[in-house]
Amino acid sequence: MLKGIDNRLNAEVLACLRAMGHGDVLIVADTNFPSDSVARATVTCQLLRMENLTSAEAVQAILSVLPLDTFVDDFAGRMEIVGDPTSIPPVQAEVQAEIDRAEGKPRPMISIERFAFYDMAREAYAVIQTGERRFYGCFMFRKGVIPPEA
Repeated sequence: MLKGIDNRLNAEVLACLRAMGHGDVLIVADTNFPSDSVARATVTCQLLRMENLTSAEAVQAILSVLPLDTFVDDFAGRMEIVGDPTSIPPVQAEVQAEIDRAEGKPRPMISIERFAFYDMAREAYAVIQTGERRFYGCFMFRKGVIPPEA
């Protein structure tokens, strides 16, 4: 274990988050998402796992070290529910709460149509599969920057 690092972040996930650059996209997926096949098309070409966590728990740990992009509106996104794109299920509300907590203010995610989400995921830097079993527990995060100390 490391001091000051959330123990839910394993070595592979930490290495990936560290290697990502400004604007790179991370996908956090539920257990039903085709994570393995999609991850093979990403920059890392490998699936990362945080299988013992819900989406919100994984996102809370990730956002403890990953800055979100402040220059774009699509800093984070959620997979839309097919046939009901404006509905926000509990799993998505929980992740939104983690984003708001990490950002220190409300900052709504964009919604992404299901097949557009799959396309975006294939072009992402990496995919992390969680143990989330609820439907539509799939999210996109765009890495931001850490400013220099003044």
